[in-house]
Amino acid sequence: MPNGHTLVETRALIMRFGPVTAVDGISFSVDRGEVVGFLGPNGAGKSTTMKIIAGFLEPTSGAAFVAGHDTRLDPIPARRHLGYLPEGAPAYPDMTVADFLGFVASLRGLTSRQTSNRLAELVESIDLAEVWNRRIEALSKGYKRRVGIAMALVHDPDVLILDEPTDGLDPNQKHEMRTLIRALAPSKAIIVSTHILEEVEAICTRAIVIARGKMLADATPAELLARAPERHGEDHQMVKTTRLEDAFRHITLEQAGV
Repeated sequence: MPNGHTLVETRALIMRFGPVTAVDGISFSVDRGEVVGFLGPNGAGKSTTMKIIAGFLEPTSGAAFVAGHDTRLDPIPARRHLGYLPEGAPAYPDMTVADFLGFVASLRGLTSRQTSNRLAELVESIDLAEVWNRRIEALSKGYKRRVGIAMALVHDPDVLILDEPTDGLDPNQKHEMRTLIRALAPSKAIIVSTHILEEVEAICTRAIVIARGKMLADATPAELLARAPERHGEDHQMVKTTRLEDAFRHITLEQAGV
C-alpha cells in the first residue's frame, strides 16, 4: 500500500476498449505537496487514466489507489478523499451557484454549519461573490469553470484531479487559478492535465508525459528541458533549448516513434 505521504498511486494500469489499448502499463505515485502535470497529445490516454483514478472506469488490469484505498475494491472511502474536475464538468444549469454548491455539499455529507463555513471560504478563494445567486446557465465559460473547481473542493479533499482547470479563463483568471492551486498544494496531492505548457512551468513540481497510452517521462520541468535536443542559435551555434514545447515535441514524437 502507499506510504503515509503518498496519496495517489497507480500500478501497471492497462485499459483496453476492444482492440484499442488506451492505457498501457502506467505506474506512478503522487505525494502530498506535489502538483503533477499530466501531459500528452490528444488521444494519449490522459483522461482515461484520470477516470480510472477517480473511480469512473475500472481498468482491464492493474490498480489505482487514493489515500491508500483501492479505487476498484474500496471505492467509497477512496472518493471521500478525492475531488475531481473533469473536462466540461457537469452541473445543473437551472440552479444558482449557491444552491448547486450547497447541494454538492449535502451529497458529500457536510452538516449545515460545515456547509455554511465551507461555502464562505470558497466564495472568497475562488472569487464567486459576483455570480453567487446567478443561475449556472447564465454564467460565462470562465465562471462555469470556477464553479467546477469549487464543486471539486467542497469537501476539502486530500487529492485533486483537475482536467484543464484554466480552460476558458482569461489571462487574469488563469493567474488567479494558478495562485489558488499553488496555495492548495502543500496540503494536497494535485494532478493537473493540461495542454498549456507554460502552466506546467508555473505550477507543477513534476510532469508526467504519456503518448499512445505509454508513460514516456516522469520528471521535473527542468529535467524535461534537459532531455530536449539542441537547436541552432542566432549565431548558428548549437544551444540547449529553453522551451518546454521543444522538449514535449521531442519526447512525444521522436521518442515515441511517431
